[in-house]
Amino acid sequence: MGSKHLFVTVGTTKFEKLISALSDEKILDILAKLGYTSIQFQTGNGHFKKVSHQLIDIKYNKYFEDFQNEIKQSDLVISHAGAGTCLEVLKTGKPLIVVINEDLMDNHQIELAKHLSQKEYLYYCTCDTLKDILTKDLNLLKAYPLADANIFSNYLDQCMGFQ
Repeated sequence: MGSKHLFVTVGTTKFEKLISALSDEKILDILAKLGYTSIQFQTGNGHFKKVSHQLIDIKYNKYFEDFQNEIKQSDLVISHAGAGTCLEVLKTGKPLIVVINEDLMDNHQIELAKHLSQKEYLYYCTCDTLKDILTKDLNLLKAYPLADANIFSNYLDQCMGFQ
């Protein structure tokens, strides 16, 4: 099993419970067994305890100038359930696990995560069920359909009688 890179993002706010869950020794051991040798945390403004692991190189950054590049370099993204982040990751074709922040008052994010999970574009969980989701087969996820940039121009061509 080759080396794999995990990118974890909490968005622009904070989701300390997610950082803490993924910093748990048992979770890190599971990730190491799955072949992950590096984790890049994008932590936002949260407070957390930095951890280390003998088999995984762990790095922390509050934010990234080139967020898209971090996604592209990863083999898996674990993210909060923000719509913008979910769609940005799905468009790259990278496997995505979305972790629901149960501490949010009006948790509309769970609706999006459930819908995208039912379509088999991603897996979703809570911090408490993350361990179970990590061992799911990422190859079973379907590719998110990309928008067709020609739809509008084709429609205009049809209307004008060019097609």
